[in-house]
Amino acid sequence: MLKQKSPEYRGYRNPGIRLREEMLPQLKQLYGAHTHEMLPAVHAFDKAHTVMLVEEGLLDPAAAAAVLRALLKMEGEGVVKVRSEVGGGLHSGEHYVIRLLGEEIGGQFHLARSSGDLSSVAINVLQRERLLKVMRGVNDLRRVLIELARSHTETILPGYSFGQHAQPMTLGHLWLSWAATLARDFARLHGAYVRVNVSPAGAAIMVGSNFPVNRERTAELLGFDAVHENCADAILELNADDSLETPAAIAVLYHSLAKWADDLIQWSTTEYDFVDVPDRYCNTSSIMMQKKNVIGPAEVKGASAEALGCFVTSYHALKGTTGLPITERYYALEMLWKVADSAARDLGWFCDLLPVLKINKVHMREQAWRHWATATDLAGALVSERRLAWRTAHQIVGILVRLCEERGLGPADVTPGLLDEAAMAYHDQPAGLDQAAIRAALDPERFIASRTVRGGPAKAESLRQAKLFEDALATDRKTVADIDARLEKSSRALKDAVDAVIEKAG
Repeated sequence: MLKQKSPEYRGYRNPGIRLREEMLPQLKQLYGAHTHEMLPAVHAFDKAHTVMLVEEGLLDPAAAAAVLRALLKMEGEGVVKVRSEVGGGLHSGEHYVIRLLGEEIGGQFHLARSSGDLSSVAINVLQRERLLKVMRGVNDLRRVLIELARSHTETILPGYSFGQHAQPMTLGHLWLSWAATLARDFARLHGAYVRVNVSPAGAAIMVGSNFPVNRERTAELLGFDAVHENCADAILELNADDSLETPAAIAVLYHSLAKWADDLIQWSTTEYDFVDVPDRYCNTSSIMMQKKNVIGPAEVKGASAEALGCFVTSYHALKGTTGLPITERYYALEMLWKVADSAARDLGWFCDLLPVLKINKVHMREQAWRHWATATDLAGALVSERRLAWRTAHQIVGILVRLCEERGLGPADVTPGLLDEAAMAYHDQPAGLDQAAIRAALDPERFIASRTVRGGPAKAESLRQAKLFEDALATDRKTVADIDARLEKSSRALKDAVDAVIEKAG
């Protein structure tokens, strides 16, 4: 007799049924490793599916109650531990229940399901969990940046373009730009969440089932916000765009995190000396004892490379003819779980580090004008006070800068005579600005204060932006809180439904 003894049940892939040989042990181990992360989600699906079957009259109430009691017993023993021990990966619940109750009972609750919707449900649950974790981290960092920006609206910082000194800004202005970037990251992550949190349950393997299952009920018990309308679209073997969108959104987030990590590393160098990173984020050298190596941001840069690799791996693992990429996807997903966890970690790290940076305000302010970063406003003064065309003023100040560099002079050395010399060289007319106008034009504090345009770095404008970003953050934090509440409600509903089935059976 080929039917297995219940206490020794090893699953539906047994020699003598469809296949003649045992699976290679190495392949069994790989399958178990691929599905290990999914086991808690599969466990919830086992319970929800059983509840739905009995409610729809597709499973005997006594058998359903017995299955649910067995699954609750497993929870007492440790879901991941027990499922790993009994084997079967996605089907470990069935293995356990058949061993406990026999195939006559335990073999019933897989009705109208497939590995297709088992894996797709578990993957979507894991994606939504990771997305929520990263979304919370993004919002936490936005909060930190907005608070810091308010306290640094007068901390002048050089701007850079092409690696050269550009016009000065404030540290608050820069950090508000980081917060604005993170707001878009949140929108991308939330958009991915909305599209991921759609239930494939009941789609089986592309075409659903001829048994009248209630897909909406299973989705409700598992916390999904909607049901895939097309069963083929629901199954990841066919359409995997949501499993591409999640790593893409995280990779885009990491692009910014890595850039900001580069900023912090650069700012901490002897040449820049803008910030001092606390020693707890640093290491030293085994040979160069004088060194203080900034390690924390370097880890973020490494993780960002892994995030991009995850997206590329996902893209290649999930492409192919319809129904072909099945096992390959697990390799991409295992990377995704790690990358998402790293993103949550690194967001938390930024939250901890930024408030404790020691900022060299005096040095930053000095650097913000020493290298002609405010020269634009000197040209602007020629436009405003002397009614010169902008291009004419631009060319005159360009000549002034060249003359000063040739003579070893800086912005502090500019005199009306020097400016007149530059103007005469350009169009045979003196510039006509006095020393006070020149000094005012080149002053970095006045430069910042004059940028009151919407989005500019002037203090009042920065505070307006901070309030605007804070309001948007409050909305996004509520979005996450509402999601948490809905998931908690569905978790309670599943527990109550399980208890009701067991109680009714007596």
